[in-house]
Amino acid sequence: MGIQLKKGERFNLYQEYPNLKKVAIALGWHIDTSLSVSGTTGKYDIDSSVFMLGTDGKVPDEKYFIFYNNLQSLDNSLKHSGDNRTAQGEGDEETIYVDLTKVNLAIEEMIFVVTIHEGQAKNQNFSQIKNAFIRFYNPDTRLELARYDLQEAFSEETAVEFGRFYRKDGTWRFQAVGQGYKQGLQSFVDKYYVEIKQPEKKAQPTLPKLPTPEHSNKNQKAIMLEKKLEDKAPHIFDLVKKVDISLAKANLTNHQAKVALCLDISMSMTSLYTSGKIQRLAEKILALGCRFDDDGSIDIFLFGANAHNAGEMTVDNFSNFIHNILDEYPLEGWTYYGKVMKVIRNFYFPDAHGGRRNSAIAADQPVYVMFVTDGATADEQDTKQQLKWSSYEPIFWQFMAIGKSRSDVKSKGIGGWFAKAMTSDFSFLEQLDEMTDRYLDNADFFSIEDPEAIADEELYDLLTTEYPNWVKSARRQHLLP
Repeated sequence: MGIQLKKGERFNLYQEYPNLKKVAIALGWHIDTSLSVSGTTGKYDIDSSVFMLGTDGKVPDEKYFIFYNNLQSLDNSLKHSGDNRTAQGEGDEETIYVDLTKVNLAIEEMIFVVTIHEGQAKNQNFSQIKNAFIRFYNPDTRLELARYDLQEAFSEETAVEFGRFYRKDGTWRFQAVGQGYKQGLQSFVDKYYVEIKQPEKKAQPTLPKLPTPEHSNKNQKAIMLEKKLEDKAPHIFDLVKKVDISLAKANLTNHQAKVALCLDISMSMTSLYTSGKIQRLAEKILALGCRFDDDGSIDIFLFGANAHNAGEMTVDNFSNFIHNILDEYPLEGWTYYGKVMKVIRNFYFPDAHGGRRNSAIAADQPVYVMFVTDGATADEQDTKQQLKWSSYEPIFWQFMAIGKSRSDVKSKGIGGWFAKAMTSDFSFLEQLDEMTDRYLDNADFFSIEDPEAIADEELYDLLTTEYPNWVKSARRQHLLP
Protein backbone atom coordinates (compact mmCIF):
# COMPACT_ATOMS: atom_id res chain seq x y z
CA MET A 1 0.00 0.00 0.00
CA GLY A 2 1.29 3.47 -0.90
CA ILE A 3 1.32 6.66 1.10
CA GLN A 4 -2.04 7.59 2.64
CA LEU A 5 -2.80 11.30 2.32
CA LYS A 6 -5.16 13.58 4.17
CA LYS A 7 -6.68 16.80 2.91
CA GLY A 8 -3.98 19.38 2.22
CA GLU A 9 -1.09 16.91 2.39
CA ARG A 10 1.46 16.61 -0.42
CA PHE A 11 3.33 13.80 -2.12
CA ASN A 12 6.65 14.26 -3.96
CA LEU A 13 6.59 11.71 -6.77
CA TYR A 14 10.23 12.19 -7.77
CA GLN A 15 11.52 11.91 -4.21
CA GLU A 16 9.74 8.60 -3.68
CA TYR A 17 10.16 7.17 -7.21
CA PRO A 18 12.94 9.10 -9.03
CA ASN A 19 13.02 6.82 -12.09
CA LEU A 20 9.30 6.65 -12.77
CA LYS A 21 8.38 8.05 -16.19
CA LYS A 22 4.72 7.04 -16.43
CA VAL A 23 2.00 7.18 -13.80
CA ALA A 24 -1.70 6.33 -13.68
CA ILE A 25 -4.14 8.42 -11.65
CA ALA A 26 -7.35 6.57 -10.88
CA LEU A 27 -10.50 8.13 -9.44
CA GLY A 28 -13.37 6.28 -7.83
CA TRP A 29 -16.64 6.87 -6.02
CA HIS A 30 -19.75 5.03 -4.92
CA ILE A 31 -23.36 6.18 -5.00
CA ASP A 32 -25.00 5.71 -1.62
CA THR A 33 -28.27 4.00 -2.52
CA SER A 34 -29.25 3.81 1.14
CA LEU A 35 -29.95 7.53 1.17
CA SER A 36 -33.44 8.64 0.20
CA VAL A 37 -33.21 12.21 -1.07
CA SER A 38 -36.44 14.00 -1.88
CA GLY A 39 -36.66 15.30 -5.42
CA THR A 40 -33.74 13.33 -6.82
CA THR A 41 -34.44 12.18 -10.36
CA GLY A 42 -32.68 10.12 -13.02
CA LYS A 43 -29.52 8.08 -13.01
CA TYR A 44 -26.27 9.52 -11.74
CA ASP A 45 -23.84 10.58 -14.46
CA ILE A 46 -20.48 11.17 -12.79
CA ASP A 47 -17.36 12.08 -14.74
CA SER A 48 -13.76 13.04 -14.18
CA SER A 49 -11.98 15.84 -16.03
CA VAL A 50 -8.50 17.33 -16.04
CA PHE A 51 -7.50 20.95 -16.58
CA MET A 52 -3.86 21.24 -17.65
CA LEU A 53 -2.70 24.74 -16.72
CA GLY A 54 0.13 27.05 -17.75
CA THR A 55 2.10 29.46 -15.58
CA ASP A 56 -0.84 31.88 -15.60
CA GLY A 57 -3.15 29.28 -14.09
CA LYS A 58 -5.20 28.97 -17.28
CA VAL A 59 -5.67 26.28 -19.93
CA PRO A 60 -3.26 27.34 -22.74
CA ASP A 61 -5.24 25.53 -25.44
CA GLU A 62 -8.68 23.91 -25.44
CA LYS A 63 -7.08 20.51 -26.09
CA TYR A 64 -5.48 20.70 -22.65
CA PHE A 65 -8.96 20.37 -21.20
CA ILE A 66 -9.39 16.59 -20.89
CA PHE A 67 -12.87 15.15 -20.54
CA TYR A 68 -15.21 12.61 -22.13
CA ASN A 69 -15.24 14.28 -25.56
CA ASN A 70 -11.48 14.98 -25.58
CA LEU A 71 -9.65 11.98 -24.18
CA GLN A 72 -6.10 13.01 -25.10
CA SER A 73 -4.08 16.17 -24.49
CA LEU A 74 -2.55 18.21 -27.27
CA ASP A 75 0.98 17.06 -26.39
CA ASN A 76 -0.14 13.39 -26.15
CA SER A 77 1.14 13.21 -22.58
CA LEU A 78 -2.22 12.60 -20.94
CA LYS A 79 -4.86 10.05 -21.92
CA HIS A 80 -8.25 9.54 -20.33
CA SER A 81 -9.62 6.00 -20.21
CA GLY A 82 -13.25 7.03 -20.30
CA ASP A 83 -15.33 4.76 -18.09
CA ASN A 84 -12.75 2.31 -16.80
CA ARG A 85 -13.94 -0.61 -14.70
CA THR A 86 -11.05 -2.99 -15.39
CA ALA A 87 -8.86 -2.12 -12.39
CA GLN A 88 -8.09 -5.18 -10.32
CA GLY A 89 -10.39 -4.88 -7.35
CA GLU A 90 -9.59 -1.25 -6.60
CA GLY A 91 -13.00 0.12 -7.59
CA ASP A 92 -11.54 2.61 -10.06
CA GLU A 93 -14.21 4.33 -12.14
CA GLU A 94 -11.99 6.36 -14.49
CA THR A 95 -8.24 6.50 -14.99
CA ILE A 96 -5.87 9.13 -16.34
CA TYR A 97 -2.58 7.91 -17.82
CA VAL A 98 0.30 10.40 -17.79
CA ASP A 99 3.61 10.11 -19.64
CA LEU A 100 5.78 12.59 -17.73
CA THR A 101 8.39 12.66 -20.50
CA LYS A 102 5.86 14.13 -22.95
CA VAL A 103 4.28 16.85 -20.81
CA ASN A 104 4.69 20.20 -22.54
CA LEU A 105 7.09 22.45 -20.64
CA ALA A 106 4.40 25.14 -20.67
CA ILE A 107 2.18 22.94 -18.46
CA GLU A 108 2.81 23.58 -14.78
CA GLU A 109 -0.22 22.02 -13.13
CA MET A 110 -3.01 19.47 -13.63
CA ILE A 111 -6.30 19.85 -11.78
CA PHE A 112 -8.31 16.64 -11.28
CA VAL A 113 -12.04 17.21 -10.83
CA VAL A 114 -15.13 15.03 -10.61
CA THR A 115 -18.57 16.37 -11.50
CA ILE A 116 -22.18 15.21 -11.43
CA HIS A 117 -23.65 16.00 -14.84
CA GLU A 118 -26.89 18.01 -14.51
CA GLY A 119 -26.59 17.59 -10.76
CA GLN A 120 -28.57 20.69 -9.88
CA ALA A 121 -31.37 19.87 -12.30
CA LYS A 122 -31.66 16.34 -10.89
CA ASN A 123 -31.21 17.43 -7.27
CA GLN A 124 -28.08 15.28 -7.05
CA ASN A 125 -24.95 16.26 -5.14
CA PHE A 126 -21.92 14.84 -3.39
CA SER A 127 -23.78 14.27 -0.12
CA GLN A 128 -25.09 11.17 -1.93
CA ILE A 129 -21.57 9.99 -2.90
CA LYS A 130 -19.34 7.97 -0.59
CA ASN A 131 -15.97 6.21 -0.72
CA ALA A 132 -14.58 8.79 -3.17
CA PHE A 133 -10.83 8.62 -3.74
CA ILE A 134 -7.95 9.46 -6.03
CA ARG A 135 -4.88 7.24 -6.18
CA PHE A 136 -1.56 7.10 -8.00
CA TYR A 137 -0.13 3.81 -9.24
CA ASN A 138 2.58 2.44 -11.49
CA PRO A 139 0.77 1.38 -14.70
CA ASP A 140 3.35 -1.34 -15.40
CA THR A 141 3.51 -3.02 -11.96
CA ARG A 142 0.10 -1.75 -10.69
CA LEU A 143 1.88 -0.87 -7.43
CA GLU A 144 -0.07 1.84 -5.61
CA LEU A 145 2.11 4.87 -4.85
CA ALA A 146 -0.21 7.25 -3.01
CA ARG A 147 -3.88 7.54 -2.17
CA TYR A 148 -6.29 10.17 -0.91
CA ASP A 149 -9.68 9.07 0.44
CA LEU A 150 -12.05 12.04 0.64
CA GLN A 151 -13.64 12.31 4.08
CA GLU A 152 -15.34 15.68 3.63
CA ALA A 153 -19.03 16.09 4.48
CA PHE A 154 -20.41 17.59 1.30
CA SER A 155 -23.96 18.90 1.01
CA GLU A 156 -25.01 20.87 -2.10
CA GLU A 157 -21.78 20.48 -4.09
CA THR A 158 -22.10 19.06 -7.61
CA ALA A 159 -18.36 19.21 -8.40
CA VAL A 160 -15.25 18.44 -6.36
CA GLU A 161 -11.59 19.17 -7.01
CA PHE A 162 -9.95 15.94 -5.83
CA GLY A 163 -6.37 17.11 -6.15
CA ARG A 164 -3.67 18.96 -8.05
CA PHE A 165 -0.53 17.51 -9.69
CA TYR A 166 2.06 20.23 -10.15
CA ARG A 167 5.70 21.00 -10.91
CA LYS A 168 8.00 22.45 -8.28
CA ASP A 169 11.77 22.72 -8.50
CA GLY A 170 11.70 20.52 -11.59
CA THR A 171 9.81 17.68 -9.91
CA TRP A 172 6.18 16.56 -9.93
CA ARG A 173 4.19 16.68 -6.70
CA PHE A 174 0.60 15.99 -5.73
CA GLN A 175 -1.62 17.80 -3.23
CA ALA A 176 -4.85 16.36 -1.84
CA VAL A 177 -7.48 19.11 -2.14
CA GLY A 178 -11.07 17.87 -1.62
CA GLN A 179 -12.70 21.24 -2.40
CA GLY A 180 -16.37 21.24 -3.42
CA TYR A 181 -18.23 23.61 -5.76
CA LYS A 182 -21.95 24.11 -6.38
CA GLN A 183 -21.94 25.07 -10.08
CA GLY A 184 -20.73 21.77 -11.55
CA LEU A 185 -18.10 21.65 -14.27
CA GLN A 186 -18.82 25.27 -15.20
CA SER A 187 -17.17 26.34 -11.94
CA PHE A 188 -13.86 25.07 -13.26
CA VAL A 189 -14.40 26.27 -16.82
CA ASP A 190 -14.94 29.82 -15.54
CA LYS A 191 -11.90 29.55 -13.28
CA TYR A 192 -9.35 27.93 -15.58
CA TYR A 193 -10.40 28.51 -19.20
CA VAL A 194 -10.05 31.66 -21.30
CA GLU A 195 -10.57 31.91 -25.04
CA ILE A 196 -7.32 31.81 -27.03
CA LYS A 197 -7.45 35.09 -28.93
CA GLN A 198 -6.35 35.15 -32.57
CA PRO A 199 -4.86 38.44 -33.84
CA GLU A 200 -7.38 38.76 -36.64
CA LYS A 201 -10.41 38.08 -34.45
CA LYS A 202 -12.17 40.46 -32.11
CA ALA A 203 -12.04 39.59 -28.44
CA GLN A 204 -15.22 37.99 -27.20
CA PRO A 205 -17.02 39.78 -24.35
CA THR A 206 -17.78 36.57 -22.48
CA LEU A 207 -16.08 33.24 -22.07
CA PRO A 208 -17.29 30.39 -24.29
CA LYS A 209 -18.95 27.50 -22.58
CA LEU A 210 -16.89 24.37 -22.97
CA PRO A 211 -18.75 21.09 -23.40
CA THR A 212 -19.83 19.11 -20.42
CA PRO A 213 -19.74 15.34 -20.71
CA GLU A 214 -22.89 14.18 -22.49
CA HIS A 215 -22.57 10.41 -22.73
CA SER A 216 -25.60 9.76 -20.54
CA ASN A 217 -27.76 11.55 -23.12
CA LYS A 218 -26.45 9.66 -26.14
CA ASN A 219 -28.48 6.82 -27.50
CA GLN A 220 -26.93 3.53 -28.43
CA LYS A 221 -26.88 4.45 -32.11
CA ALA A 222 -24.82 7.58 -31.43
CA ILE A 223 -22.37 5.65 -29.27
CA MET A 224 -21.94 3.03 -31.98
CA LEU A 225 -21.30 5.78 -34.54
CA GLU A 226 -18.54 7.25 -32.39
CA LYS A 227 -16.87 3.86 -32.07
CA LYS A 228 -17.14 3.34 -35.82
CA LEU A 229 -15.57 6.73 -36.49
CA GLU A 230 -12.74 6.10 -34.08
CA ASP A 231 -11.99 2.72 -35.69
CA LYS A 232 -12.61 3.37 -39.40
CA ALA A 233 -12.39 7.13 -39.88
CA PRO A 234 -10.09 8.55 -37.17
CA HIS A 235 -9.54 11.89 -38.90
CA ILE A 236 -13.34 12.41 -39.15
CA PHE A 237 -13.52 11.49 -35.46
CA ASP A 238 -10.89 14.18 -34.73
CA LEU A 239 -12.99 16.70 -36.68
CA VAL A 240 -16.08 15.69 -34.67
CA LYS A 241 -14.25 16.59 -31.47
CA LYS A 242 -13.56 20.04 -32.90
CA VAL A 243 -17.23 20.33 -33.83
CA ASP A 244 -18.14 19.57 -30.21
CA ILE A 245 -16.22 22.61 -28.97
CA SER A 246 -18.01 24.98 -31.35
CA LEU A 247 -21.41 23.46 -30.62
CA ALA A 248 -20.84 23.85 -26.91
CA LYS A 249 -19.92 27.51 -27.35
CA ALA A 250 -23.17 27.96 -29.28
CA ASN A 251 -25.21 26.01 -26.69
CA LEU A 252 -26.02 23.38 -29.31
CA THR A 253 -24.67 20.33 -27.51
CA ASN A 254 -27.03 17.40 -28.23
CA HIS A 255 -28.83 19.45 -30.88
CA GLN A 256 -30.31 17.31 -33.64
CA ALA A 257 -30.71 18.33 -37.27
CA LYS A 258 -30.51 16.96 -40.79
CA VAL A 259 -27.49 18.25 -42.68
CA ALA A 260 -27.20 18.91 -46.42
CA LEU A 261 -24.17 20.05 -48.40
CA CYS A 262 -25.03 21.97 -51.57
CA LEU A 263 -22.07 22.37 -53.94
CA ASP A 264 -21.50 24.62 -56.93
CA ILE A 265 -20.35 22.53 -59.93
CA SER A 266 -19.86 25.41 -62.37
CA MET A 267 -16.67 25.36 -64.44
CA SER A 268 -15.08 28.12 -62.36
CA MET A 269 -14.86 25.64 -59.47
CA THR A 270 -12.53 23.33 -61.43
CA SER A 271 -9.33 23.97 -59.48
CA LEU A 272 -11.12 23.59 -56.14
CA TYR A 273 -12.29 20.14 -57.15
CA THR A 274 -9.07 18.91 -58.81
CA SER A 275 -6.97 20.05 -55.83
CA GLY A 276 -9.11 18.00 -53.44
CA LYS A 277 -10.18 21.06 -51.46
CA ILE A 278 -13.90 20.41 -51.96
CA GLN A 279 -13.46 16.77 -50.90
CA ARG A 280 -11.77 17.88 -47.70
CA LEU A 281 -14.40 20.55 -47.08
CA ALA A 282 -17.12 17.92 -47.53
CA GLU A 283 -15.41 15.75 -44.92
CA LYS A 284 -15.54 18.65 -42.47
CA ILE A 285 -19.27 19.04 -43.07
CA LEU A 286 -19.69 15.28 -42.66
CA ALA A 287 -18.19 15.66 -39.19
CA LEU A 288 -20.83 18.29 -38.40
CA GLY A 289 -23.47 15.90 -39.72
CA CYS A 290 -22.18 13.11 -37.49
CA ARG A 291 -22.74 15.30 -34.45
CA PHE A 292 -26.11 16.71 -35.55
CA ASP A 293 -27.47 13.35 -36.75
CA ASP A 294 -26.47 9.88 -35.49
CA ASP A 295 -26.96 8.23 -38.89
CA GLY A 296 -23.44 9.31 -39.89
CA SER A 297 -24.40 10.80 -43.26
CA ILE A 298 -25.15 14.06 -45.05
CA ASP A 299 -27.23 14.68 -48.17
CA ILE A 300 -25.34 16.06 -51.18
CA PHE A 301 -26.91 18.41 -53.74
CA LEU A 302 -25.18 19.92 -56.78
CA PHE A 303 -25.94 22.95 -58.91
CA GLY A 304 -24.66 24.55 -62.07
CA ALA A 305 -26.88 25.00 -65.07
CA ASN A 306 -29.06 22.30 -63.52
CA ALA A 307 -29.80 20.97 -60.03
CA HIS A 308 -29.01 17.43 -58.86
CA ASN A 309 -29.63 15.26 -55.81
CA ALA A 310 -26.34 13.31 -55.65
CA GLY A 311 -27.26 11.03 -52.74
CA GLU A 312 -25.67 10.53 -49.35
CA MET A 313 -22.08 10.97 -48.26
CA THR A 314 -21.53 8.60 -45.34
CA VAL A 315 -18.87 7.35 -42.97
CA ASP A 316 -18.59 4.30 -45.21
CA ASN A 317 -18.28 6.01 -48.61
CA PHE A 318 -16.72 9.44 -47.91
CA SER A 319 -13.30 8.54 -49.29
CA ASN A 320 -13.05 10.01 -52.84
CA PHE A 321 -16.80 10.70 -52.70
CA ILE A 322 -16.56 14.05 -54.49
CA HIS A 323 -14.29 12.67 -57.23
CA ASN A 324 -16.71 9.80 -57.81
CA ILE A 325 -19.87 11.91 -58.09
CA LEU A 326 -18.19 14.25 -60.57
CA ASP A 327 -17.84 11.28 -62.90
CA GLU A 328 -21.63 11.16 -62.91
CA TYR A 329 -22.23 14.90 -62.74
CA PRO A 330 -19.49 16.70 -64.73
CA LEU A 331 -18.89 20.41 -64.15
CA GLU A 332 -21.39 22.62 -65.95
CA GLY A 333 -21.62 26.10 -67.40
CA TRP A 334 -23.78 28.78 -65.71
CA THR A 335 -24.93 28.93 -62.10
CA TYR A 336 -28.50 28.81 -60.79
CA TYR A 337 -29.11 28.97 -57.02
CA GLY A 338 -32.90 28.96 -57.21
CA LYS A 339 -33.13 25.66 -59.07
CA VAL A 340 -31.25 23.70 -56.43
CA MET A 341 -32.98 25.48 -53.55
CA LYS A 342 -36.28 24.29 -55.02
CA VAL A 343 -34.96 20.71 -55.25
CA ILE A 344 -33.75 20.81 -51.63
CA ARG A 345 -37.04 22.20 -50.34
CA ASN A 346 -39.01 19.58 -52.25
CA PHE A 347 -36.76 16.82 -50.89
CA TYR A 348 -37.31 17.70 -47.23
CA PHE A 349 -40.79 19.27 -47.35
CA PRO A 350 -42.51 17.79 -50.43
CA ASP A 351 -46.01 19.04 -49.69
CA ALA A 352 -45.24 22.37 -51.38
CA HIS A 353 -43.25 20.76 -54.22
CA GLY A 354 -40.58 23.41 -53.74
CA GLY A 355 -43.08 26.11 -54.64
CA ARG A 356 -45.02 28.88 -52.95
CA ARG A 357 -45.54 28.73 -49.19
CA ASN A 358 -47.25 31.44 -47.15
CA SER A 359 -47.84 29.71 -43.83
CA ALA A 360 -45.56 27.93 -41.38
CA ILE A 361 -44.95 24.18 -41.43
CA ALA A 362 -43.41 22.36 -38.46
CA ALA A 363 -41.01 19.41 -38.25
CA ASP A 364 -39.37 17.47 -35.43
CA GLN A 365 -35.89 18.37 -36.69
CA PRO A 366 -34.56 21.34 -38.68
CA VAL A 367 -32.54 21.10 -41.88
CA TYR A 368 -29.12 22.75 -41.94
CA VAL A 369 -27.96 23.47 -45.50
CA MET A 370 -24.31 24.32 -46.17
CA PHE A 371 -24.45 26.15 -49.51
CA VAL A 372 -21.03 26.55 -51.22
CA THR A 373 -20.38 28.66 -54.31
CA ASP A 374 -17.67 30.82 -55.90
CA GLY A 375 -19.80 33.22 -57.90
CA ALA A 376 -23.09 34.92 -58.66
CA THR A 377 -26.30 33.31 -59.83
CA ALA A 378 -28.23 33.79 -63.07
CA ASP A 379 -31.63 33.58 -61.33
CA GLU A 380 -31.57 36.21 -58.59
CA GLN A 381 -35.32 36.76 -58.46
CA ASP A 382 -36.09 33.03 -58.25
CA THR A 383 -33.45 32.66 -55.53
CA LYS A 384 -34.99 35.43 -53.44
CA GLN A 385 -38.43 33.85 -53.87
CA GLN A 386 -37.13 30.46 -52.78
CA LEU A 387 -35.48 31.99 -49.71
CA LYS A 388 -38.70 33.81 -48.79
CA TRP A 389 -40.89 30.72 -49.20
CA SER A 390 -38.42 28.54 -47.29
CA SER A 391 -38.53 30.95 -44.34
CA TYR A 392 -41.87 29.32 -43.47
CA GLU A 393 -40.07 25.96 -43.26
CA PRO A 394 -37.61 24.69 -40.61
CA ILE A 395 -34.68 25.03 -42.98
CA PHE A 396 -31.58 27.19 -42.48
CA TRP A 397 -29.28 28.27 -45.32
CA GLN A 398 -25.61 28.80 -44.48
CA PHE A 399 -24.14 30.42 -47.59
CA MET A 400 -20.36 30.27 -47.96
CA ALA A 401 -18.57 31.91 -50.88
CA ILE A 402 -15.06 30.89 -51.89
CA GLY A 403 -12.79 33.59 -53.31
CA LYS A 404 -11.51 37.07 -52.59
CA SER A 405 -14.47 39.38 -52.08
CA ARG A 406 -14.67 42.60 -54.08
CA SER A 407 -15.94 44.40 -51.01
CA ASP A 408 -12.60 43.77 -49.31
CA VAL A 409 -10.69 45.86 -51.86
CA LYS A 410 -10.20 49.35 -50.40
CA SER A 411 -7.73 50.92 -52.86
CA LYS A 412 -8.98 53.42 -55.45
CA GLY A 413 -7.91 54.51 -58.92
CA ILE A 414 -6.35 52.23 -61.52
CA GLY A 415 -4.80 50.04 -58.81
CA GLY A 416 -8.19 49.49 -57.23
CA TRP A 417 -9.74 48.74 -60.62
CA PHE A 418 -7.18 46.01 -61.33
CA ALA A 419 -7.54 44.64 -57.80
CA LYS A 420 -11.33 44.40 -58.14
CA ALA A 421 -10.96 42.75 -61.52
CA MET A 422 -9.22 39.85 -59.77
CA THR A 423 -11.95 39.42 -57.15
CA SER A 424 -15.48 38.03 -56.97
CA ASP A 425 -18.69 39.96 -56.46
CA PHE A 426 -20.60 38.44 -53.54
CA SER A 427 -22.98 41.38 -53.08
CA PHE A 428 -26.04 39.28 -53.97
CA LEU A 429 -25.20 36.74 -51.24
CA GLU A 430 -24.87 39.64 -48.81
CA GLN A 431 -28.34 40.78 -49.92
CA LEU A 432 -29.75 37.32 -49.18
CA ASP A 433 -28.29 37.47 -45.69
CA GLU A 434 -29.99 40.82 -45.05
CA MET A 435 -33.18 40.28 -47.06
CA THR A 436 -36.39 41.52 -45.46
CA ASP A 437 -39.96 40.35 -46.02
CA ARG A 438 -39.28 36.87 -44.63
CA TYR A 439 -41.19 34.93 -41.99
CA LEU A 440 -37.85 34.31 -40.24
CA ASP A 441 -34.29 35.37 -40.96
CA ASN A 442 -33.27 31.95 -42.24
CA ALA A 443 -29.84 32.58 -43.79
CA ASP A 444 -26.27 33.56 -42.99
CA PHE A 445 -23.34 34.39 -45.24
CA PHE A 446 -19.57 34.55 -45.02
CA SER A 447 -16.77 34.32 -47.56
CA ILE A 448 -13.30 32.81 -47.38
CA GLU A 449 -10.55 33.22 -49.92
CA ASP A 450 -9.32 29.63 -49.55
CA PRO A 451 -11.23 26.85 -47.72
CA GLU A 452 -7.94 25.44 -46.45
CA ALA A 453 -6.54 28.74 -45.20
CA ILE A 454 -8.93 28.73 -42.27
CA ALA A 455 -8.52 26.60 -39.14
CA ASP A 456 -11.11 23.87 -38.62
CA GLU A 457 -12.10 25.39 -35.30
CA GLU A 458 -12.73 28.80 -36.87
CA LEU A 459 -14.75 27.26 -39.70
CA TYR A 460 -17.03 25.47 -37.24
CA ASP A 461 -17.43 28.70 -35.25
CA LEU A 462 -18.52 30.47 -38.45
CA LEU A 463 -20.97 27.68 -39.24
CA THR A 464 -22.67 28.19 -35.88
CA THR A 465 -22.73 32.00 -35.72
CA GLU A 466 -26.35 32.77 -36.61
CA TYR A 467 -27.84 29.28 -36.60
CA PRO A 468 -28.46 29.14 -32.80
CA ASN A 469 -30.56 32.32 -32.92
CA TRP A 470 -32.53 30.95 -35.87
CA VAL A 471 -33.25 27.76 -33.88
CA LYS A 472 -34.64 29.85 -31.02
CA SER A 473 -36.76 31.90 -33.40
CA ALA A 474 -38.00 28.78 -35.19
CA ARG A 475 -39.20 27.40 -31.87
CA ARG A 476 -40.94 30.64 -30.95
CA GLN A 477 -42.68 30.63 -34.32
CA HIS A 478 -43.66 26.95 -33.93
CA LEU A 479 -41.51 25.62 -36.79
CA LEU A 480 -39.74 23.38 -34.26
CA PRO A 481 -40.95 21.75 -31.04
